[in-house]
Amino acid sequence: MTLAQPFTEAEIRQLRTQFPILARTGRDGNPIAYLDSAATAQKPQCVIDAETRFYQRSNAAVNRGTHELGDEATQAFDDARTTVAAFIGGKAEELVWTKNATEGLNLIAYAMQNASLDKTFAGSKLTENLRIGHGDKIVATRAEHHANLLPWQELCRRTGAEFAYLDLLPDGRIDLETLSVITPNTKLVAFTHMSNVTGAISPVAQIVAAARAVGALVVLDTCQSAAHLPVDVKALDVDFAVMSSHKMSGPTGIGALWGRSELLEAMPPVLSGGSMIATVNMENAIYLPPPHRFEAGSQPVGQAVAWAEAIEFLKQVDMARIAASEEKITAALVETIAEVPGVKILGPTDLTDRAAVVSFAVEGVHPHDVGQFLDSASIAVRVGHHCAIPLHTFFNVRSSTRASAAMTTTLEEVERLGQALSRVQKFFGG
Repeated sequence: MTLAQPFTEAEIRQLRTQFPILARTGRDGNPIAYLDSAATAQKPQCVIDAETRFYQRSNAAVNRGTHELGDEATQAFDDARTTVAAFIGGKAEELVWTKNATEGLNLIAYAMQNASLDKTFAGSKLTENLRIGHGDKIVATRAEHHANLLPWQELCRRTGAEFAYLDLLPDGRIDLETLSVITPNTKLVAFTHMSNVTGAISPVAQIVAAARAVGALVVLDTCQSAAHLPVDVKALDVDFAVMSSHKMSGPTGIGALWGRSELLEAMPPVLSGGSMIATVNMENAIYLPPPHRFEAGSQPVGQAVAWAEAIEFLKQVDMARIAASEEKITAALVETIAEVPGVKILGPTDLTDRAAVVSFAVEGVHPHDVGQFLDSASIAVRVGHHCAIPLHTFFNVRSSTRASAAMTTTLEEVERLGQALSRVQKFFGG
């Protein structure tokens, strides 16, 4: 439970005016109730303006040339890295730009594979920690988004390592009794900070402690949490973390990998080419230190600048107050959906360590039909398996409907959702 004060209704109304898309009306002429922020967050005008302003005034290739525009673009790019890193308690040299969080997770996996193949790179004890093969193990959880599952399955397939996972309690929370799968041969433990299906917040301290006890590296997926909770990677004591701009009110097409500096220094590159080398001859190359070692090619400069603007916006609004306000919305969402006859929530119905992401199944009605019915009432939700098929299999459903909130979500929008849901089964003859 956060100690910060939630936003007043007047503050939420004012906050909503800064998001142009929230003024749109939907298919029935009412304002669109956007309950799909877990898929992608809407953007405030300042973020839209920041990207436009960069292209209008300062667009140039970064770290190249000596002209004024190049200097401005490079400075803006470097400043953006500092801003995004600091937001999660890191330093600029610890933050690698990626095109999304999925690429960040794959970057770790391929760097570990490359470290296992290249016995000469760096040559430090930390490089040994990155190497993986037969007899080693990687552990994830059944609650993961495919992005934090498939890279580890594939890495095990390629290297001969064993893949294992933490299982779940009936309500979808991580079952701490299954921490026993983290054994002395475990090299890495990867898990989500907040489930994109159940909204459950993972027991980070207990999982990290189990990993540290056997010397395993820890990877944290903060895609869902970073826009809704204060996140400090150093306090959480993880080794790597990934996040995605578009879920944090920033632009699409850019994400980031944060890593401990000593680990990044020990990691071999994954992509090679321009921008990541110190020198090249016709026989070999010397690579730049991190983070540039992992940023081959042209970079998403405009997106980085706009993401930094989104971070400044979140800081100004206050992450602690966002979390406090979303606690109220979480309670309203869970209570409203749970009260609709014939609707089953996938995930915990108690509010402890739970966020405003609520997936549910309507008895006798396919989620796509539910989504279209809600759309006819100008309510936007997500339908499908949410890139988490094993988790849906755990709940014995193929897919679900998901309502997810943001700092701008109102209690009136939640009420509209409940009213529309109560008509779904009757409409489809259930």
